[in-house]
Amino acid sequence: MLDPAIAAVRRAARAALSPFADSGARVLVALSGGADSLALASAVAFEAPRAGVEAVAVTVDHDLQPGSAEVASRAAEHARDLGIREARVVRVAVGDEGGPEAAARAARVEALRGVAAETGAAAVLLGHTLDDQAETVLLGLARGSGAGSLQGMSPHLIDDRGLAWIRPLLGLRRGETRAFCAASGLEAWADPHNEDERFARVRVRGSVLPVLERELGPGVAEALARTAEQLREDNDAFADMIDEIIEDIVEHAEAGIAVSAAALAANPPALRGRIIRHVVQSEFGSSLTRTQTLEVARLATDWHGQGPIDLPGCAAARTGGRIVFTAG
Repeated sequence: MLDPAIAAVRRAARAALSPFADSGARVLVALSGGADSLALASAVAFEAPRAGVEAVAVTVDHDLQPGSAEVASRAAEHARDLGIREARVVRVAVGDEGGPEAAARAARVEALRGVAAETGAAAVLLGHTLDDQAETVLLGLARGSGAGSLQGMSPHLIDDRGLAWIRPLLGLRRGETRAFCAASGLEAWADPHNEDERFARVRVRGSVLPVLERELGPGVAEALARTAEQLREDNDAFADMIDEIIEDIVEHAEAGIAVSAAALAANPPALRGRIIRHVVQSEFGSSLTRTQTLEVARLATDWHGQGPIDLPGCAAARTGGRIVFTAG
């Protein structure tokens, strides 16, 4: 009988590839060499030919550790051994904006986008698991993030370039990918950064989640993942509502964009804040904190002559019956 872990990962890969079946499409598999991505690459190597899809493995060498080039080369060789004929290694320079984890993630995303554009790939498959999702939700809770962050990682997202980012393993535990590798005779790479407690995610993984599981009982990770899914559904519904509302209450101003103060005040706080953040993000490419959002909202709900508010990338001011946002 097929090992249950192998069956589960292959089933997840098959579902991810099904929208591209018999199209001859190319998909990228992000392969670090760790157990999660190696299990995914192996499952995709098995399922892609059956689905009429061509898989390309991409390993991003962040050049942050001694021997990273050898690790990347070995991961690519693993992919070829599994049957993925084209396996690329892309070396990137990681900056420092947003901290080391965020900077590495940004460099990795751009590298994958570059290969996707070069190869004409329709999708990028990522090896994040349910455990990664639970960690993401916990980190968002600790930072006081809103629902947008607490919804975690999307299982399927189309970016502004039309590229699909798919996480087939979000419903599987990390233990299942390790069991897949063990049952398949695959030797996964153990990233030393995954044991480095300087990183908040490592502390959540090694200390916080185990304590929660011990004190509250099993199933905490699954509950956090369910919470993310529910918030993602809520956020999608809010997004649709906001698109409809904005058409009626937002207009272009001489030096920026304006929102009807009365209409903004008439909306419930949850929608009001989302409208403000959406306007600033879409028009000026900046994100607002909750405090900044509330200050802007008071221009509509608690107007008593206060002056302009400086925001990231723009300023907001009450002008007659409108709140006008202008570039800062």
